[in-house]
Amino acid sequence: MVEVENLVKHYGPIRAVNDISFEVKKGEILGFLGPNGAGKSTTMKMVTCFLAPTSGTARVKGFDIQKNPIQVRQQLGYLPESAPLYDDMTVQAFLIFVAKVRGFSGSDVQKNVDRVYETCQLHKVAHQPIHTLSKGFRQRVCFAQALIHDPEILILDEPTDGLDPNQKKTVRDLIASMKDDKVIIFSTHILEEVDAICTRALIISEGTVKVDGRPDELKKKSSLHGALTIGFQDAPDENLRKNLLNISGVRQADLIDLSKGKGLRLLSDSEAEIAVPVLDYLKDQKIETNEFRVEEGRLDEVFRNITQPKRA
Repeated sequence: MVEVENLVKHYGPIRAVNDISFEVKKGEILGFLGPNGAGKSTTMKMVTCFLAPTSGTARVKGFDIQKNPIQVRQQLGYLPESAPLYDDMTVQAFLIFVAKVRGFSGSDVQKNVDRVYETCQLHKVAHQPIHTLSKGFRQRVCFAQALIHDPEILILDEPTDGLDPNQKKTVRDLIASMKDDKVIIFSTHILEEVDAICTRALIISEGTVKVDGRPDELKKKSSLHGALTIGFQDAPDENLRKNLLNISGVRQADLIDLSKGKGLRLLSDSEAEIAVPVLDYLKDQKIETNEFRVEEGRLDEVFRNITQPKRA
């Protein structure tokens, strides 16, 4: 559905995007991750035909962004960063205008406007001027214009930026509800969003793709993948820490703070499974725990390791 092939973008001497390639298939929600200035927005602007690439190309449902820009735009719904809108228009007037720009006429205009009202929950603000809306509702209106023609492909640039937690959840739920019918690419630096709704994550840094994989695959790159976090009824002493460290496969035992007091985090050697022998030891010693979990790994740690400049 979307094929990006060796995209490069220069701004004078600055190489903002450096030979990026990836593909996205129907049913995928691709989280496009990277620190500020990594090239996320520039890549999206090229794929949506808002910027011409210096070299390379992309295809959207087979249409080339340089040879067939109009056809590419027809296939896409695009939510730019910062929700640019016509502030003096009401929500209804704006969406009617967008529907007509998209080629709808007659009863089809209102039919499509009513559909996005429902999808984006905009009924109660339909007759308000856009400049009176909260940031959350502005974002929903901009989302609605991207959906007005019911595109198969959505490209969303920082769709939850600046929203409060409730507004973020609304937007995330909206994205997740569409995953079976559409290709969705959205840029973010909020890792919890990737964990919550993405089927795949692509991390870029300095204009280059660093990692491409499912969130669970990325978590396996974390030093905490497979670690044990254990909370105790009574604070663990040094003898307990040393005894656990002597169990086969345990290479590190650190005292940590947990919500219910002090605990231990145990790291394993390589792919060693330590949960069963540790649990057996605690049972044999009649040591009570109030928390015992195997860690999946942390995306934030993986993200930092990939995107932070290496120290000399």
